[in-house]
Formats: sequence, structure tokens, C-alpha cells
Amino acid sequence: MDEIKVVPYIPDEDYDNPAMVVDFYEFTMANCLFLHGFKDTTLVFDMFFRKNPDNQGYSISAGQRKLTRFLLNYHFNAQDIWWLRTKGMSEEFCEYLRTYQWKGDMYALPEGTVAYPHVQMVRIECDLVGAILIETYLLQTMNFHSLIATKATRVTGLNTHTPRSVMEFGTRRAQGESAGNDGAYAAVLGGCVGTANCLAEMKFGAEVKAVGTVAHSFIEFFPTEFDAFKAFADTYPDSVSLLLDTYNIMESGLPNLIKLDDYLIEKYPNDPNRRVKSARIDSGDLARGSKRLRKALDAAGKPYIKLVASNGLDEKKIANMELYEHAHFDSYGVGENLITSASDPVFGGVYKLVAVKQPDGSYTPKMKCSDSASKAIIPGKKMPWRLYDENGQAQCDLIAMDDEVIEAGKPVTMVNLDSDAIERTVTITPTKVKKLLVPHVLNGQLAIELPSIAEKKAYIAKQLTEETWESELRLECPHKHYVNMTPAVAECRSKMYAELHGGNLFFIEIENSYSGKVVFDVETRLPVSHKKDAKLHGLGISNIQRCAKKYMGDIDIVLSDTGNKKRFNLTIMMYGKISHP
Repeated sequence: MDEIKVVPYIPDEDYDNPAMVVDFYEFTMANCLFLHGFKDTTLVFDMFFRKNPDNQGYSISAGQRKLTRFLLNYHFNAQDIWWLRTKGMSEEFCEYLRTYQWKGDMYALPEGTVAYPHVQMVRIECDLVGAILIETYLLQTMNFHSLIATKATRVTGLNTHTPRSVMEFGTRRAQGESAGNDGAYAAVLGGCVGTANCLAEMKFGAEVKAVGTVAHSFIEFFPTEFDAFKAFADTYPDSVSLLLDTYNIMESGLPNLIKLDDYLIEKYPNDPNRRVKSARIDSGDLARGSKRLRKALDAAGKPYIKLVASNGLDEKKIANMELYEHAHFDSYGVGENLITSASDPVFGGVYKLVAVKQPDGSYTPKMKCSDSASKAIIPGKKMPWRLYDENGQAQCDLIAMDDEVIEAGKPVTMVNLDSDAIERTVTITPTKVKKLLVPHVLNGQLAIELPSIAEKKAYIAKQLTEETWESELRLECPHKHYVNMTPAVAECRSKMYAELHGGNLFFIEIENSYSGKVVFDVETRLPVSHKKDAKLHGLGISNIQRCAKKYMGDIDIVLSDTGNKKRFNLTIMMYGKISHP
């Protein structure tokens, strides 16, 4: 290694290069592997998550647009190289980064796709430097966008098929400027009609519309509340929206609202558009206030004035007001509970190495191992599929090897990813199938026409309305979406897990025919005997499982039904370190 001449780095608070949004260990790893001659080795990483926010039944995958733009513009500047030298990176590595361009492949779910735990959101295939150094930015981008878009679908009622008009009001409570901008974008994807954030509209266009009227300070500035209302209406006669709770909603705000609307009618008698459009309340008992205001406005002959609510709202508070208190709001402003996803503020996406490409073009699977086989990641270069029933609804997601083909109208045998599932193996015949990952970047070049925000909003709404089981969308105790593996993926995973735990591995496979239907016990997850004295039968399999687990093994039961042939397969997997005298 050449001697590094270090010139002290001068900090610059105004400097910004997204490529340097990197956890330092990514540089130390890349530099080490580079110096050991692996710079041209191609790695495959999967980005996925293990739990839906708030333990709900689904998530929305978002952030692909920003991630794509990041990869297309990926580069290092002289200032970056200068700093890296001061941090002990080798001269050879620094010179390599000086002209480095990202030339990898990014496959991802289309932005706005309904997503489920363990199913890849993004698959990266790139030289090791490009694959390793993008981890932090990729996770930061996908995690945050997905978190806010998912929350927004619940706040806007898309998940319960009761869409409501919601404005994103959380910029001032966001965790920094970028969170305010990206959060506004993601909230609109999830169904919001606008944002309070001006910069968001400047960045993303009119589809992320900036909205808003006045604060309490504006009302307080004038001698009277009516003076404030009149000043605003004279300035913006076509978009009069007022705030009623600065002093007293019913005794001051409401009378002045009616007085102002009468003033506009007198001033613009032939222009019905120049009337009070809406009134917002931001404190007190919102549900009760809405009913009293609606009744009073209707009695005054002003049913066209809409009511808006804000103040610490989220999806549960809104639903409770609507369902149990019969609140009459036309729209809502939702702030900190949306922009921070306050009820569950972390989307736990991870980025894991799953394969290394060999010189002959094959892929060697890799696995981060765990003490629990059920929590071990799924190795190999894979492609997830979504399988649909005759009603067009998603029955399950299926994780397959990248070269496997799943066909509609043909039986598909799958292994449930949940090791505690009663029926671990199942065969279905899907009406329609869809590959979930699509190429966004190939060899460093854009490979997709990025859809508009309006198209992505419509895509999300269509999935939640037409393609997702309602039981997965409910707020309480949602159904867990089925995520399965092909037998090839399941075998690769179990064998690698056994090998990584050290020891000789062998399988005992027993196959037999059967008739009728096999019923599994809910607690033991083992078959139940059909004989009358069932308690005295079926002990063999239970004992086999007990013995296998005693020696770090397990059993797997696979049922296959190919029409006139029903097969019961019992696989005993044994592994463990063998000690020698």
C-alpha cells in the first residue's frame, strides 16, 4: 500500500453529495476488499423488511423514484476523496472512486406496490464497491418513503375503502428538511390531496400541491376577528377559508363567519364562487364542534361551507369521530402523527448479501445465519411473484429462484415461509401470476419510464380497493398475507442453514400414498389420526420430531396432489457437529 499523504480536511456545512450518505464501515469494507483484489466481483443484495408498521396487514413500497435518480447520478467529488484520505482509505481506492460510476442493476417493486414482510422491495446486482457503498442511502430512502406512504393510506381511509380528503400538515414537526419534503411526497402517494410544504410543490410539481390559509397569529393581529376575516377575504375572494377557534368557536368564530359570507354575497352578488369555501377548527371537542357548526350553518342557509378539522389527528382518532360520534367534517389536516408515523416511527428494512456471481456466470448463495432457522434470511438470487385468484385478488406471494418460471393455470407447490403454519406445504392453481421486481436501472442506465405521481396514487388505490383481501386491511387483528417459497428456495435455505451451523448433514425422506384429507393439529402442527382412538395413534411422527430436534434437526411434511396421485412426504433433516475421539 502506498504511503498516504494526509492534508487536513476543512469542514464545510454547505457541502452536500448524496453518495457520501454512507455508514463508515461501508468504506472500510469496500477499501479492504478492493485491496484484496475483489473490486470486479459482482454481489447480489436484497432489501426487504420483517414486520409491517403498527403490526398492520400490509405496507406500501415507496422511494424507488428517488433511489433511481440517486444511482443514475452516483459519483464522488474531489472533496469526498480528500476527506476519505484523512480517514485512512488507501490511495489506490481513493483514485478508483475519483472516476467511479455506478454500473449495476436495480430491480425493484414498482413504486406504490403493496408489499409484505420478507418479500424483496429492491434487488441490487453490482460490483462490490457499488453494491456496498449504497446501503445506507438505499435503506434511508426506501424505509422513510415506505413508512409515510403506508401511514398515509390508513389516514386517508384507503385501507378501509372509505377515502377521505386529507391534507399533510406536518412539515414543522418533521425530522428535518428532507423528511418534510420526502414525507409530503410520500403522503400524497398514500392518498393526501395536498401539503402545507411549499418546497415540496416546487420540487415535485403541482401534484404535491401546497395548501393553507391563516394561523391564529393572523387573527390576533387585527383589532377584531371580523376585521381579520374581511382582510383575508378582500385579498383572496376566490379561496376564502377561515380559522374559527382563535377566541370562541360558537360565540365568535361562527357569527363572524356568517357575517363575512353575507358580506361577500352583497359585494359579489352575481359571482357564487366568491363565497366562504371552508372553515377549520383546531381545538376543543372536534366531533361535537363539527355537529354544532354543521347544524348552525345549514340553518343559516350556508350548506356549501365545508368544515375542516386539525389538531393531533391520526387514522384512529378520525375513524372514531366518524364511526362513533358521527362527525361531519369534509376534510382533515393531519400533521405530526403522519409525517413522523408517530405510532410506529421506524420501517425496519434491511439490506442483506444473498449471492456472489462466479466467473462462469453462476451465483453462489450467501446467508446471514441466525440461531433460529425461521429467522434466517433467504439466500440466493431470487424473484418474487404474486399469485391471484379468479376474483383478481392476491392469494399469496411466492419467492422463487430467479430462473424459475411460475405459470398461470398450472398447479404450483409452495412451502409456507412461516415454519409454524399448520399446512407447511400447499399446492394451488393461480388464475394470474405477476413477477414483482421490474428493472429500474440496468448496467447503470435508466431502464423504466418512471410513472407520474397521479399514476402511482391511482395504482395504490386500485391495489387496496380491488386486489388486496379486506381482512388484510382492517386496523385490528389483520389477516397475515401468505408468503411462500418454491421448494427449490426452501431447500437452498434449509441446507445452507444446516451447513453454516457446522456438522455433517443428511436427510431421510419417506414417501407414501394417502387418501382423503390430511388434518393438522392446531397446537402440534402434526397430522391428526383418523382412527377412533386417535389419542393412541399418530405417535410415530411426534416421536420422530422430538428425536430430530434433540439433535439440532427437524422434520418437514409435504403433501402433493397431482389429481389421481396423492403423496405424503416426510423429510427428516439431521445436522450437528460431530466430535471425534
